[in-house]
Amino acid sequence: MPGGGQCRLTPKLLFLVTEDWYFCSHRLPLARAAKAAGYEVHVVTRVREHGARIEEAGLQLHPLDMRRGDKRVWREVLLLARLFRLYRQIRPHIAHHVAMKPVLYGSLVAGSIPGVRIVNALAGLGYLFASETAKRSLTARLVRTVLGPVLRYGERRVIVQNADDQALMRQFGVAPEQIHLIRGSGVDVHYFQPLPEPPVPESCGSESFAPLTAAMVARLLWDKGIGELVEAARLLKARGVPLTVLVAGTTDPANPASLAEQQVRAWVAQGLVQWLGHVEDVREVWRQAHIAVLPSYREGLPKALLEAAACGRPLVATDVAGCREIAVAGVSAITVPAGDAEALAGALVAMMADAAARARMGGQARQLVESEFSETRVIGDTLALYAALLDATGGGGV
Repeated sequence: MPGGGQCRLTPKLLFLVTEDWYFCSHRLPLARAAKAAGYEVHVVTRVREHGARIEEAGLQLHPLDMRRGDKRVWREVLLLARLFRLYRQIRPHIAHHVAMKPVLYGSLVAGSIPGVRIVNALAGLGYLFASETAKRSLTARLVRTVLGPVLRYGERRVIVQNADDQALMRQFGVAPEQIHLIRGSGVDVHYFQPLPEPPVPESCGSESFAPLTAAMVARLLWDKGIGELVEAARLLKARGVPLTVLVAGTTDPANPASLAEQQVRAWVAQGLVQWLGHVEDVREVWRQAHIAVLPSYREGLPKALLEAAACGRPLVATDVAGCREIAVAGVSAITVPAGDAEALAGALVAMMADAAARARMGGQARQLVESEFSETRVIGDTLALYAALLDATGGGGV
């Protein structure tokens, strides 16, 4: 039993996540492992398409209409009231909150119930303060004012995915012993196996390039760098460089940074990208692509790059927090500054021109995933954190 065998009752673990698709994509393997370890697992999330999948895993599902970006005060008041009722009904031993809104709301609610151990998981927070404009924004000031006390109060723990966010948490006044660096949600290295590079057609001359394919897998948000990727594709097309750019992902209307679908279709019509939409099995994308690209402005730890690396693909990415954890310049990747389409185009050309570098970087990317980012390691580290929290308080009920 978790907690060193001291827990008289089956310990209850509650996940609070905004969207069911995100829970299934990033936390379902952890929840299954926790259930196998003896936890009673509850999932509180907005249910749209994946409720049956969550329940089939033996998890107790509690639908909650927790919409991102909703600014209607009355809805937020009702949401908090619903959360208070749920938490008091479930009375979890551990509440694991994922992303900004669940962290803020879940910590407020769980903190009102004696004995609940709180784990707050944040990803990509630093982008909110990445520019001087953002730092001066009212939202940034409010978040900085509220988030520090929320994270550091009492015996709470904070999970961050990269070293940059680890340092940022210390700036927020969170004690080092409260901060746990756990590298993302992990990659199933058995499911994502190294794939052979797609066939490379012969070039047409000493100064020309063989036609290759680069792919980006991401939600279609401006801050994922999709604009720079399209501009790089435009530059390369004008220079006669035969690079096909695949984009796999969908728009996210709830996110203010989302592209409009018409914009993506316009780029397709101009012959700049091929849009695959949602791809259920992204291994099919990496079977087609020679290069993985993600010119994001900031990440927690990009699952798309981890999965591409697990498939043995070399990476072209921005040298920003989160990306640089797996996109190590000169090892697994060529990196460029964020927002620089010209540099991105140059990096893609350099990767196209050097088959030996692609093979070397792809192999080293796979090795990094196996050693640092495997699902087994991430789940083990997280379950160890849960057990330590239960042990620290005797593993008793609430």
